[in-house]
Amino acid sequence: MARQALSRALVSAAWLAEALRAGRAGPSLRVLDASWYPPKERNARQEFKERHIPGAAFFDIEECRDKSSPYDFMLPSESHFADYVGQLGVSNDTHVVVYDGDEVGTFYAPRAWWMFRAFGHKEVSVLNGGFKNWVKEGHPVTAELSQPAPAVFKARLNRALVKTFEEMVQNVSSLNFQVVDSRPEGRFRGTELDQGLESGHIPGAVNIPFHSFLSETGHEKSIEEIQEIFREKKVDLSKPLTATCRKGVTACQIALAAFLCGKQDVAVYDGSWSEWFHRAPPHYKVSESKRNKA
Repeated sequence: MARQALSRALVSAAWLAEALRAGRAGPSLRVLDASWYPPKERNARQEFKERHIPGAAFFDIEECRDKSSPYDFMLPSESHFADYVGQLGVSNDTHVVVYDGDEVGTFYAPRAWWMFRAFGHKEVSVLNGGFKNWVKEGHPVTAELSQPAPAVFKARLNRALVKTFEEMVQNVSSLNFQVVDSRPEGRFRGTELDQGLESGHIPGAVNIPFHSFLSETGHEKSIEEIQEIFREKKVDLSKPLTATCRKGVTACQIALAAFLCGKQDVAVYDGSWSEWFHRAPPHYKVSESKRNKA
């Protein structure tokens, strides 16, 4: 039973297709497309209008964020989140399934999954394999836009799942929690630019690129494989853990992977490297390129 409860964090395309065929979509089950792409590469909203899972609504991460922050995709306020998802027909009793259309299988959907959990919603799942595999398996798609009836959602931020800059700075010396960075190795080591920023990492962080948890098909690896990945990197899932990345997105893949292993309390450093780079003192930015220049 425990494994079934934990695996609710993931649902298969076959499960969702059957649920939609059975007419379960509605107030009790909402499907959200949480895709986002660099504007010059793809247009997520336009692609949604052209083709999406029947009954799905578009979860716009550009809208559901703190627009007053100088950093990308920071969590919105409780009221902002509640109003936004309420307009998508999501109540506190709704089972939410999130997906995205990224070619890797799953990229932004775990961010939406984590946001719902951070605001106190437990009934939220990621579509395993994403839209790419939904289409590959021959499940239906549509261009028809649904208009769900607005619902009332009450949000309460679980601060244990969110780390601030100040908490991350304090942890450099206190080592109260482990830190896992989900960015590619070159950006973690500081040998390649991180979307225009000089790269590197927070002192003491361990690097597990997020794609490590995905199979070649874009599905999540097995629990046993995920546990082995953490073990190889000497990450102890029985101890406190915080995930970080470039802007708080792929860090949520770490939270999801750990959740599948039974660890439900992984926090995400919301500002991640985009904030750390601008605010941390130079000696708190570990970079091989700096060492080589010296």
